[in-house]
Formats: sequence, C-alpha cells, structure tokens
Amino acid sequence: MDVIELRPHQHKAIVMLKAALKGKTRRPILQLATGAGKTRIAARIIELARQKGNRVLFLVPALSLIDQTGQEFAKLGISEVGVIQGMHPLTDPAMPVQVATVQTLMNRQLPEVELVIVDEAHRWFGFNEQWMAMEEWRNVPFIGLSATPWTKGLGKYYDLLLVAATTAELIEAGYLSPFRVFAPSHPDLTGVRTVGDDYDKAQLSAVMSESGLVADVVENWRQHGEDRPTLCFAVDRAHAKRLQAEFAAAGIPTDYVDCNTPPDECEAIRVRFAAGTTRVVCNVGVLTTGVDWDVRCIILARPTKSEMLYTQIIGRGLRTAEGKQDCLIFDHSETTLRLGFVTDIHHAELDDGKQRAGAKAAKNEALPKECPSCHLLKQPKVHACPACGFKPAKQSDIECEDGELVEVKGRKPTMDEKLDFLGQLLSIVHEKGYRRGWAANQYRERFGVWPPKAAASARFRRRRKLWPGCSRAGSPTARRRKCSRPGRGSWRGAPHEATSRYGDLDRATRATAAARRLSGFSGAPGSWGAKPGAPAWAGFLRGPIKRQWPSDPSALRRLGGNRCAPGNCMFFESV
Repeated sequence: MDVIELRPHQHKAIVMLKAALKGKTRRPILQLATGAGKTRIAARIIELARQKGNRVLFLVPALSLIDQTGQEFAKLGISEVGVIQGMHPLTDPAMPVQVATVQTLMNRQLPEVELVIVDEAHRWFGFNEQWMAMEEWRNVPFIGLSATPWTKGLGKYYDLLLVAATTAELIEAGYLSPFRVFAPSHPDLTGVRTVGDDYDKAQLSAVMSESGLVADVVENWRQHGEDRPTLCFAVDRAHAKRLQAEFAAAGIPTDYVDCNTPPDECEAIRVRFAAGTTRVVCNVGVLTTGVDWDVRCIILARPTKSEMLYTQIIGRGLRTAEGKQDCLIFDHSETTLRLGFVTDIHHAELDDGKQRAGAKAAKNEALPKECPSCHLLKQPKVHACPACGFKPAKQSDIECEDGELVEVKGRKPTMDEKLDFLGQLLSIVHEKGYRRGWAANQYRERFGVWPPKAAASARFRRRRKLWPGCSRAGSPTARRRKCSRPGRGSWRGAPHEATSRYGDLDRATRATAAARRLSGFSGAPGSWGAKPGAPAWAGFLRGPIKRQWPSDPSALRRLGGNRCAPGNCMFFESV
C-alpha cells in the first residue's frame, strides 16, 4: 500500500515511469501540467528508491525553490533530506536525499547517488549536458519533470517523453480550474523584431509601456477583474514598475517582484497576497515556476511567441482552491490569439534539434475567436458567445447609397458575337448528337431571332429575289458577269429586310466558305448534305463538316470563299 496517496493521473505517471526504466531507457522525462502535483510524484519516486536503498539527488533551477521543496517533502513524510547550498541550515552530506541547485553543483563535487530527479527540466543548462555525458553517470537514471518539456534540442539528452495527463484532462477531472480568456487590448507589434525565438525585449517594452495600453490594463481590471487576487506579468522591470504605479494611482494595493527581490520580502508579499491585503502583484519572469499561490486572475501584459512561457504563465492561475469557480485571464498581448488556448498546445515527442517536415503544419489549425461584444476568446466554430450570448450576423459586402431608379439597358450583341455563339452551339450539336433544330432554337431564345442563315434561307425560298442588277435572263457567261463580284467572295449584302434585321449576311457566307476550306470539300454549297426542305445552315452538320469540325469557332468567320457558280448567286436558294 502506498504511503503517499496519489491521484489517478499521478499513479498513472508512476506506472509509466516504472515501465520505461525496466527497459533500456535511462533518461525519461515526465510531462505533467502545472498544478498536477509534480512534487508529490517526486516524493513517491524518492520513497520507492529509498525502499531499495538508493540515494537520490533532487535538482531545482532556482534558490527560491530549495526551501519550498524541503517543506513539501517534509509534509509528505520525506524527512531524510539534506541541502547542498552555501551555509544552509539543512546542509548534511550524509542524508540519503539531497536537494540542490544547478548553479551550486557547478562549483561543487557531485554527490554519489543512484538516481537524479531534475525539476523544471525544460530549463536547460550547459552544465547538465556535460554532467549527463560523463562516463561514470551514463548508467545513472535522470528523470526529468516539467509541465512544458518542449525546449529545442531537449531530445538529444532525454530519450523518452511520458505524458501522464494533459491540462484539458485535468480540468475535466476537476484537478485544475477552468478558465476564461478575454482580449481587452490589441497592441501593434508589427515593428518589434524577433530575437531567437521571442520578441526583442527592448522594443517590446517600448510598445507595451505606451500610456494607452498601461491605462487599459488597469481600467479593464477595475471594471471586470472582480477584485480577484491577481498576478500581472510584464515585459521588464520598467514596464512592471509602471504598471504597479498605475494600479497604485487607482487605489489598488499592488506589490512588485523581480529576481533581485530579497527572499524575506518575497515571503512578506506572499503573506499579504494570501491575506488579501495585496490584490495585484506585478512581476518580471519570477512567478512563472514554483508558485502555488491562490491566484484567481492573470493579467498577461507580456506578448510572447514561446509556448513554454505562455503555458507556464497561465498555469499559475489554474490551481484549484476553495470557492474558486474559474480563473479570469486578461490577455493584453494577443498571445492567445496567436498560440491558442493552453489546453490546445500539445507535443507528442521531444525536440531533438532536427527540422521535421510538416512540423509547422501540425500546429494548431483552428485558433480562438474573439467575441466583438465582450472580447471573450471562444473556441472556433462556436457561434453564440458563452459569456454574453452575442451572435454575430453575416455581413454583406454590398454598400447601399441613395439614388434614383433607372433602367439599365444592355449593349446589343454584334454579328461577330452572334456567330461566336452559333459556332459554339453547332459544336455542341456535333458532339452530343442533338437534332438540327436545337441550335437554331437556342440561338433564337438568346437573341430573339433565328440564325441569319436559317432566317434568310426561309425568306429567300418564299420571295426568291435576286441581287440588284442580277438577272436570270441571258447566257451563263452574262449572268456570271452580272452576279459575280471579283475579290468580294460570292456575294455581299441582302436585297430585302433581312439586311436591316441581321446586318451583313456576307459574314455568314464567308463562314460557310471557311468551313468548306477546312473540310477540304469543294462541292457546291447546296450539295453539303442538307436534306430537301431543311434550312441551309443545317447542312453544316452533315457530310465532311461533321467529320472535320474546326476546333476554333472563330475560324467560321474567316474571310474568303469561292465565287457562286453561274445561276447560284442566291446561296440560300440552293437548298
């Protein structure tokens, strides 16, 4: 029976770790969300190691975590603890469990232990690389603990990532607090360059220290912060102190913490914060790890491109507490809009420093959307805002202006455009095998008239008029002289109302001649295969034309063609 009681996800983590160490793995790293109880899991690992008589070294990244870790171990029954750190009162090399910082071990002789547990393993030091590569330490297990083990190149030194539980799973199980994110401000970061993997601090501080943005932070907290105990994360010391001054000017009790704040003053601030005397603590990068305060509101006034920093900051507000329903997050940096919710950030394996194909594509595709009414950030594809119920309506791109209603008249199509359309219809007839009249009916439906050839053919059959100056009397030679027009094709114009209705019908005849040349057929127009009684243009669909239809309909309008045979000037009469 376990001496230290574990929650289900903590027990799962121990089982996964045991299975990994039974194999060839000597450098596993255990990922557990902020507030999941890494210290309790570490205590259970130490307890199991001590049952086998093994000595353990627990490594922390900062001096401030030495006493905190020792106190937590004492609460969980791990009492044989010594500290490697200056003149610490708990210094005792004989103790089987030693707690130390990386900075101290750099200048000390490494203790003889059989197990090393590295807390906050994502914070990588060059000393760790040298240490883990030493021959005498190759077979000693190094177990990493981190909520965000996503440091670039971390996979070169740790060989297995174990994810016991995600932030979303712990929130659903009730072990972490739900949260709501609002985006009250939208700073313009277009001119801020990127140094390494994050924004340049100097330029970022200049943007975020603008009086309008600082005032927005304070005013938004006064209106919507509900007087909750709040941590405010700033860019640098100047920015944090300006925020503190602005809160103080508004009558809000506010403290300030950075890496140079003495430990006793930090403890005093923690006590005031817990008692409610201090409502807001402005800090610069020191309250991102190892803080178990009762925080119910987070002000993110520090834009970042780092998923690790963002997740660690938000994690400060996700610990559960009595009477705490959720955590309010005021994101004045647009970081959530860029990176997504912390519950959506996942990595299935460690980064070994190699560029993987498709790594960027695997990133969050669906990012949060901002409610235009209350500025709540909601999941994508959520129509109604969960906070205020606002439902965005579809907006039209059409702009309406006052004016008078007038009739819009379209431009009349030219004969070339009509013939283009007719050529397309004839191609469809040829390809689909439609009846001959289909093209004529479609043409008439479009333009309100029959195709020029069909209409003219019908009129010529009825009226049988000849060209001006052309007569059937006389010899064939005389008729040829009267009817033919050298250099003009077979004929030009029409002698009746078809001319004014359809324009120059000579274009249709030239199209016919072009089709004859393309097909290689040299017979008389009337012998192109049209059935007796059918419109002359229907003959296009038969004979050699059907087998060799030109691919470009505009070819039907090319100039040229043979002259009429004697007595056959009236082409449409020859059906």
